[in-house]
Amino acid sequence: QLQLVESGGGLVQPGGSLRLSCVVSGFTLDHYNIGWFRQAPGKEREEVSCISGTGSRTNYRDSVKGRFAISRDNAKNTVYLQMNSLKPEDTAIYYCAARSRISGYVCSIPGMNFWGKGTLVTVSS
Repeated sequence: QLQLVESGGGLVQPGGSLRLSCVVSGFTLDHYNIGWFRQAPGKEREEVSCISGTGSRTNYRDSVKGRFAISRDNAKNTVYLQMNSLKPEDTAIYYCAARSRISGYVCSIPGMNFWGKGTLVTVSS
């Protein structure tokens, strides 16, 4: 059974940092491209960052470039999202999602095949 489980969310002050983790089970992680997405209250879900199966390719939405970093440890079946210099507008539920490498590298909500249930990040003083 394919499963993705996010963790690491919480309450942090503006300017602070958090590291999110996405642990996968039921499939071989390096066969999948992984993405982080988020949904703020009252807004649509949006892509944040994606990483290819080998880790050789990454992309970020403009608003998080230079502040967030995505990485993966295939041996640990885990993908990370390091978030620095957090802002109140980063407040959202963060989801990780997987897309088979066979299907090509795509970082978009419709393109992902499997989703986790999310972890809440709140940036507030």
